[in-house]
Amino acid sequence: MKIIGQEKASFIDYPDKISILYFCSNCNMLCKYCHNYHLVKGKGKTIDHDEIFPFLKKRKKFVDAVCISGGEPTLHEGLYDFAKRVKDTGYLVKLDTNGTNPNVVKKLIDEKIVDYVAMDIKAPFHKYEAVTGIKVNMEAIKESIDLLKKSDIDYEFRTTVCKELLTKEDILEIAKYLKGSKRYSIQNFRDGETVLVGENKLHPYDIEKLEEIEKEIKGDFEIFKVRK
Repeated sequence: MKIIGQEKASFIDYPDKISILYFCSNCNMLCKYCHNYHLVKGKGKTIDHDEIFPFLKKRKKFVDAVCISGGEPTLHEGLYDFAKRVKDTGYLVKLDTNGTNPNVVKKLIDEKIVDYVAMDIKAPFHKYEAVTGIKVNMEAIKESIDLLKKSDIDYEFRTTVCKELLTKEDILEIAKYLKGSKRYSIQNFRDGETVLVGENKLHPYDIEKLEEIEKEIKGDFEIFKVRK
């Protein structure tokens, strides 16, 4: 599994836990708002596994979890072995995924390799292609959603929102489909020079509009958050 990025300490990526993030290369989507374009294209210095695991053993007293992110981790044949090795080192394991490979996620859940899964919901189903820039197997996306909702592990769905790609009605439609889930988070878009379509092309939602949406849908989930 090709790892090309690391964050040595995060207090927000695994609820109520301190985590280390590892970012894998490549993705099968081209979301216009993506700010990890270098990961999508596989650009970056590879971090050798022989460096990663001694570091994890050293940090075990101070860190609770490891988050495997990307890019899209489920594209990598080595994901299972990497995640299992992390698990065997004594960490909680969190997977970030776009849900395009439900069979991979199912195996990790069934064999108790992952403890938490965060799945990005890009858009209402009819707008997935417009937001992701590719043709998407929507049955795979729906299968992943249903898999998580029926699982016994911790999970969350999350949607990145910007004015140009998703309307308020789009967000409400997503929430309606996900109703009853454990966690749902809306992440406001943040601009920057690494955004896939370029800087100053997309714009975040006004805070007031997000708070208005929050009032309408927060009761539909056990936990709902707006990340502004």
